[in-house]
Amino acid sequence: MSIQLPLAPLIKANLIKSKNIIIDSKSGVSGAGHGAKEANLYTEIAEGIHAYGVTGHRHVSKIEQGLSEAANSGVIVRFTPHLMPMGRGMQSTIYVELAPGVSVGDLHQHLGIFYENEEFVVLLKGKEVPHTRHVRGSKYCIMNVFPDRIPGRAKIISVINNLVKGASGQALQNLSLTMGIPENTGLGNMPSFP
Repeated sequence: MSIQLPLAPLIKANLIKSKNIIIDSKSGVSGAGHGAKEANLYTEIAEGIHAYGVTGHRHVSKIEQGLSEAANSGVIVRFTPHLMPMGRGMQSTIYVELAPGVSVGDLHQHLGIFYENEEFVVLLKGKEVPHTRHVRGSKYCIMNVFPDRIPGRAKIISVINNLVKGASGQALQNLSLTMGIPENTGLGNMPSFP
């Protein structure tokens, strides 16, 4: 979600090129599941960060499928996930190439219009940088768009709470929509463990 929410509308509107998309995602240990693995022990994770799934990650095909559907053509991304010494949360820094004649302001404006009436998506303004602590225990995705130092390119930073914006929160949100009740029902009091 931290990848698809900012990218899909931009790809669909042809505001960014669907090639050369680089995604650098960092997640808390809860993203690795509950299984007892040495790599997930506190002593192995504390005071450091490390990449995993470098040569292939199980979510790459899902990311590419969603973006390809938005683009109506094949999209291939370069994706590297990292494990952070925190319990939950995910931050994705996404590097994109602008379509000809498109500015970083155009990307920001399009996302603002696209998500204008979405309760759970927040687009920051100016130089505000999203932080994972701002989404802890919530269903929100907070994002912003920044110019890159290389002309014709942009950076998008997007944060989510991977435990609530992930499968469980989606299931609850979809159930509410299916039943015709407000989509935020039950999502305001999510537990914060881990």
